[in-house]
Amino acid sequence: MNFSVNDFKWTREPEGYSIADDKIEIVTKPHTDLWQRTYYHFRNDNAPVLQMETDEKYFSFIVKTAFESKHRFDQCGIVMYLDSENWLKASIEYENDRFQHLGSVVTNNGYSDWATTEIDANIKSMWYRFSRREDDYCLECSEDGFTFKQMRICHMWNGNGTIQFGIYACSPEESSFKATFTNMEITDCKWLAHNGQQPDKE
Repeated sequence: MNFSVNDFKWTREPEGYSIADDKIEIVTKPHTDLWQRTYYHFRNDNAPVLQMETDEKYFSFIVKTAFESKHRFDQCGIVMYLDSENWLKASIEYENDRFQHLGSVVTNNGYSDWATTEIDANIKSMWYRFSRREDDYCLECSEDGFTFKQMRICHMWNGNGTIQFGIYACSPEESSFKATFTNMEITDCKWLAHNGQQPDKE
């Protein structure tokens, strides 16, 4: 599957952005986010999302993010946004001048979860790899673009047909920052088939 920035379309367009063949920049607007219901009981569905569409069942999408985040919850990363109640994202979410949350959110049928680990606040760049195997997905991250570490494996109940995937950035509180996306490519699926226990027989 070939990649071109021309294949990207805005699901929601930000006020400030620039798109070139080798770099995309998004300037976030305050009070933008993606979240559904769980724990907080509120719903936020207004983050800028730039995606391409595919029905390819096996592939990986890689992107490098660089960010000038400085306010609580500022974030940018990869996303698969199917509709307001079915999506996933992976990003670094700024917390304070000591630490940030590197994590992911999976939202199925209108309920979000959040899996995180704390990392140093001085980290201002991260690579992500989004991989699809039919209706299952793998999210990975890397600090150097070579060694990727698994963040999570998940199943998307509505993710077995045509999907949209790409990048996003947002600032849930009273903030704005610039997120830069480079080194984007689509490859053969880097998430290899499982070679351990065989599937249960039906």
